[in-house]
Amino acid sequence: MAIVTETSTGTFSRVFLGRTGREVARLGVSASYGVPGEAVERAFEQGVNYLYWGSMRRDSFGAALRRLSSRRDQFALVIQSYTRAASLMGWSLERALRALRFDYTDVLLLGMWNRPVAPRILDAAQRLKARGLVRYLAVSTHTRALVPATAAGRDFDIVHFRYNAAHPGAETDIFPHLPDAGRPGLVAFTATSWGQLLGKATLQGIAGSRSLPKGERIPTAADCYRYVLTRPEVDVCMTGPKDAAQMEHALEALRLGPMSEDEIEWMRRVGRAVSGK
Repeated sequence: MAIVTETSTGTFSRVFLGRTGREVARLGVSASYGVPGEAVERAFEQGVNYLYWGSMRRDSFGAALRRLSSRRDQFALVIQSYTRAASLMGWSLERALRALRFDYTDVLLLGMWNRPVAPRILDAAQRLKARGLVRYLAVSTHTRALVPATAAGRDFDIVHFRYNAAHPGAETDIFPHLPDAGRPGLVAFTATSWGQLLGKATLQGIAGSRSLPKGERIPTAADCYRYVLTRPEVDVCMTGPKDAAQMEHALEALRLGPMSEDEIEWMRRVGRAVSGK
């Protein structure tokens, strides 16, 4: 099945993040892996504005956000909550906002729900939204089957889900089943399949390089981001750079733009090898 691309040449254009109506760059940046604040600010100056101070709230990233406070309306701040205790959600969010000296977060992301979000958790999130501490609610999942149903509902404005060349199931399980209009923003994560597509060992100790097909060029992180973003259904692809060099390399994906069909087929071959299919 051929991937429908927005174009075969040129850079990635900014998009509106689903029904939120917020204009965003196609790359997002996560604090979790240690990218220094100065690199975050440089990325922001190049248009990157979906900024995720998430599961690991690094001080340097937070300091960059504070330095950008005079331009607060130009970026979408994402703060994540993994809590399964509704009573702790407000405490965690308010603690994060105090640290940043911000009045609100654009996005409250309910992290890693591989089943429907518990009503008590959703109620707690909606109360924070009613208080003006949150503008949009998001949820992340590894369960692809949940995404179309979530997209058809109105509880969440943004959905984060896994999608990469080694795990391309969204192409059959999610993208064809999205509503024609009024869908939530769609944000993909793990574009590099935790480094396996780059030929690196994963946290589980699996050496991805042993699975890469012989004779094929090893993808770069920018290749992985471009593969994800060539799907027009994906509004934002998350990146997790650990240093300034990796941040610059991620930005190269924006400059290079969508992949050609030949590049897509190459990434598919690598992905099938990495996944063992």
